[in-house]
Order: sequence, then C-alpha cells, then structure tokens
Amino acid sequence: MRAVLHGPQGLHLGDVPEPRPRDDEALVAVAAVSLNFREVADRPASTPGGGVPGWDAAGTVVRGAADGSGPPAGSRVVTFGWEGAWAELRAVGTANLAVVPEGVGLGAAAALPVAGVTALQAVRGLGSVLGRRVLVTGASGGVGRFAVQLAALAGAHVIASVGDESRAEGLRELGAHEIVLGPGALSEPVFGVLDHVGGDQLAEAFLRLAPGGILQAVGRAAGLPTTLDFEAAGEASPGGRLQNFSVTAPFGADLTVLLRLLESGRLTSPIGRRGPWDQAESAAAALLSRRVLGKVVLDVPGSDRWTTEPGGATS
Repeated sequence: MRAVLHGPQGLHLGDVPEPRPRDDEALVAVAAVSLNFREVADRPASTPGGGVPGWDAAGTVVRGAADGSGPPAGSRVVTFGWEGAWAELRAVGTANLAVVPEGVGLGAAAALPVAGVTALQAVRGLGSVLGRRVLVTGASGGVGRFAVQLAALAGAHVIASVGDESRAEGLRELGAHEIVLGPGALSEPVFGVLDHVGGDQLAEAFLRLAPGGILQAVGRAAGLPTTLDFEAAGEASPGGRLQNFSVTAPFGADLTVLLRLLESGRLTSPIGRRGPWDQAESAAAALLSRRVLGKVVLDVPGSDRWTTEPGGATS
C-alpha cells in the first residue's frame, strides 16, 4: 500500500506493507488525514523501515475488530493513534475511534482527533467557565480554533489572542467575544487561560489571572522556555494556578462528543487548507510557517477500492 513517509526530500509517498491488526483493532481504508503542528515540527529525518507516521485519519472500516468490539465493516469512522495514520490502510484500536454521522464529511472528521480532543479536555480542565472570562492564546491554530468554540459553547466570555490581526480572521464567527494581540493587551484579569504558545506569552498570561484562576499550559508553539517571576506573579495574580496539560487517551468517547456537535452545527471543523496527500510536504511547510488558519487536511484517493476478503484487505 501507499503511505506518506519522512525522508531527506521531506514528506513523500512510498510503499509499505499492509498493517496486521490485533484482535482489538479495526482495519480502516483511509479517506482523509490531518496534520498537526508538533508531528511535522518534530519529525525525524526518515521513517523507520515499514513504519507509517501520522496521528489523525478518517475513513471506512473494511474489517471489524476480531474481538467483536467497535463498529462493523462499512462504518465511516474517525481514528486516532500515535502512528499509522498517513497510509491507505490503518489498523487502529476500537477504543480510539468513533463512528462518523452521515451528515459529517470525512475531511471534517479527520481534523478532530488531536486538535479537537485536546481543546475539549483542556476546556474541561478549567472547570465551570459559565459567565467567566477565558483567554485562548495561539487562537488562530487548529487547537486554538476548537478551543475558542468549545469555551464559548460552555458559556465563557472568550478572548482570542493572536500574533497579528491577519491571524484573527474568522475567530469572532467561531465565538470569540474579544480579540487581542497578546495577553498584555487584556483590559482586565481572566479566570482561565488555555495557552498554546508557551515562552514569554505563557508567563505574561499567568500574570493576568484573577484570584483563583487557572492557566492550562497546552502547547509550545513558540518553542521557547518559560521563565516565571513568582514574586511578581504573587502580587499580580494572587491564588492563580498553573497546570501542565497532557491529552489523555483513549479518544473514542470524546470524538463521539465532538462529532455530535459537528452534526448539530454547533461546532465547525476549522480547515484552513485542504488538498491531495501528494502535497503533504508543501502543506507541512505552510503549517510550520504559520500560513494556515486552522487545520490542514489531506485527501487520500481511492479509499473506496479496498474490499475485505479472507486473509486481508485487497484492492
């Protein structure tokens, strides 16, 4: 089968063996994948022999899990795993997939796993935000745009922080009540912060917490260390709390929540760039250079050619 692989020439298509699912894994014909900032920023020089990179993919089950868990063959699903997404076929644990409703496209679903579930769990980590001010830094990215929407759905007064005005496009439509160019531009303290940048922005946002407020350190897009002056923080933000966030698997239940919100129209999948998977390298370059507002989704051609036969999936 074909897959997107790492190599000296960047992301490129190559041939790899078909996966061999475990008993608790479904075999999925992939129709769309999404790229995440960290998986392309931290990519290796090459893919180990036989391995397939990639976290997020959506497609159709061509063989259900042998242990009877998960959906049957023919089901449209979105999947998550720390490897194996960027291929024509993916073996994935049934605890890390969810059935995609008929009204939701597979491209929109593919954008959900890492970015959407991260945002959902991070918003939950703030506790009740109903009527409270919540700052989302790095709001123009994939996780940020999901976080803006989910915090607004939870009843928060959402302030979206972006690097420049051009990155703010579409954020008000997603639920942002205010847009600022960095935490220093806040007019008053906030109860919660979802920080996707790190570095100096995290430190500055921490100083803007109201008493009892919470900052969730979700991402590190800046790629810089953070230095906090706790004496200054104690005066400016008495009682504020800093929490290091880490997304928790399995993803299946949270993906189901997000898919229901997509189906109802209460959530939008913020796709900023979409194209065929043979454009993976140029798409990754655009993502890394901050030329994409939201998520990158790549379409995998020919997913409908895979059928299930004894001994494996064949085309």
